[in-house]
Amino acid sequence: MSEAKVTETAASSSKGHPSSGPKKRGFFAGIALFLRQVIDELKKVVTPTRKELLRYTLVVLAFVMVMMLIVTALDFAFGRGALWIFGSGGGES
Repeated sequence: MSEAKVTETAASSSKGHPSSGPKKRGFFAGIALFLRQVIDELKKVVTPTRKELLRYTLVVLAFVMVMMLIVTALDFAFGRGALWIFGSGGGES
């Protein structure tokens, strides 16, 4: 039921008129509608304050560091496991 509401909202114009059924729009009318909807959505964007931006940046950097540590540990573990299973690659002649 909510999907129909989302579809009606997306199909309606930016002036808030509900959709009265499927209308066949022209190519340029469709582009104009899309651009109006994009502008309306951009008006809803809230710019973070300096304090929020700093906090978000630190959270992202901390997350990236944790992920780097996890990937490094897994790489080391799988590398050691591969050396243990297949040997050091010295080969016997």
